[in-house]
Amino acid sequence: MRQKTEQAVKTLKEGGIILYPTEGVYGLGCDPFNETAVTRLLKLKKRKVDKGLILIAANWGQVKSLIKIDPTKQKLIKEKRGEPITWVFPATKKAPKWVTGKFKTIAIRVTTHPGAKKICQRFGGPIVSTSANLSRKKSIKKLTQVDKKILAGVDFVVPGSTGNLGKPTEICDVKTGVAIRV
Repeated sequence: MRQKTEQAVKTLKEGGIILYPTEGVYGLGCDPFNETAVTRLLKLKKRKVDKGLILIAANWGQVKSLIKIDPTKQKLIKEKRGEPITWVFPATKKAPKWVTGKFKTIAIRVTTHPGAKKICQRFGGPIVSTSANLSRKKSIKKLTQVDKKILAGVDFVVPGSTGNLGKPTEICDVKTGVAIRV
């Protein structure tokens, strides 16, 4: 698996797109700071840039420069620790506009999937994490379900199983604690 992780990281650093398992579904990822890679990923997925994207990280330190957080809200995040939840934060100016979309927010998840976490650790920062399906189509839980057009457009496939979640992660607004997607 180490060799696969290293190849995934090399692909990300070269501006490529990877297909990889997450907590609940297969995801498409790239370097969020590489506008060309993100644009290519969005085109592959047939998704508009204004919708914004989720980033995953190995730990909160990898994303602290991208988010504004009220210290009183940190308790909310700590209470949910261990659960794979994507949090929507107010974004700093360091958050790329091609990731935030039309919003002034950024969606972040510290991943609990061992393979995805290892990729973020070795990459040294967050990566894009959007479901590996065409826009408005069903999420992909098995590699065999990935659309042939998606497979043809990625630069590296990370083998492995998704986690036990069985669906995309919950998305919550950090300001209110309200679930945006369950």
